[in-house]
Amino acid sequence: MALIDLEKQITQLQQQLSNSENKEEQKALKIQIAKLKDEAYNNISAYDRVYMARKSNRPHIQDYIQNIFDDFIELHGDRLYLDDGSIMGGIALLDNQPVTVIGHAKGRTLDENLHCNFGMSSPEGYRKALRLMKQAEKFHRPIITFIDTPGAYPGLEAEQHGIGEAIARNLREMATLSVPVIAVVVGEGGSGGALALSVADRILMLENSVYSILSPEGFASILWKDKEGTRVKEAASLMKLTAKDLYEMKIIDHIIKEPKTGATVTSQKVYEQLKDYFIKTILELNKLSKTNLLNKRYQKYRTIGQVSVL
Repeated sequence: MALIDLEKQITQLQQQLSNSENKEEQKALKIQIAKLKDEAYNNISAYDRVYMARKSNRPHIQDYIQNIFDDFIELHGDRLYLDDGSIMGGIALLDNQPVTVIGHAKGRTLDENLHCNFGMSSPEGYRKALRLMKQAEKFHRPIITFIDTPGAYPGLEAEQHGIGEAIARNLREMATLSVPVIAVVVGEGGSGGALALSVADRILMLENSVYSILSPEGFASILWKDKEGTRVKEAASLMKLTAKDLYEMKIIDHIIKEPKTGATVTSQKVYEQLKDYFIKTILELNKLSKTNLLNKRYQKYRTIGQVSVL
């Protein structure tokens, strides 16, 4: 049974438990809930990870900023056209080290999601991100990006404004930034929309995040013409989109552990792990010369995707 169905059963039993006044019934319900939790979280499939990555109660960039950084000042606009609410960025302190923080924004209410377009960025959003990155380079600030998007916005206006060019320019410019760059996939890491913030010296993923060329639904639809969604789970498994898969393929550098039921806004240990990793890694990368930093970044991407020919 899928995780989403098991969680629905667990929620129903928890409601029964809270309404029950019979001690024997409470005891039986607690045993049943424990068994379901074991079944739900001990055998998580790739598509279950996709479901967990999309949960609305996962931490968003606002939560990471609040719990990891100090004195955050948000900066707005791409200085060309408008301010895209789906990208949040600004300056902050990380253990007294000035850094630039940039990431995809998602909301929890309808109004919030409309403001940030459900995390799907426009060309203006990626141009804003690049403006902040170039500013960080000018003032020698390390850059930390948080990735959580189903993909770049695929609308007509985005195409007219050059979404492909905006993503490609970010890839090119990030490859040659002379300051340390750390990228973290915290939820969905979808397609070029994720890549445009993830050319980095170190790439991390939360345990229940995903990072792929497109969604499993899109993969199944294109490959098998699956209109009913019957092969989505199979697609997720084939795509190798989980943190474990990508770590084994040496595409990412580190996995941030999550609670058994997934990261939520109150998951302090997740924030602590990230903060410790950021501090340690920035200290390490700051010791490198500009030439060495860029050479190591170049070699990192040269080795990704290498295959042996028999």
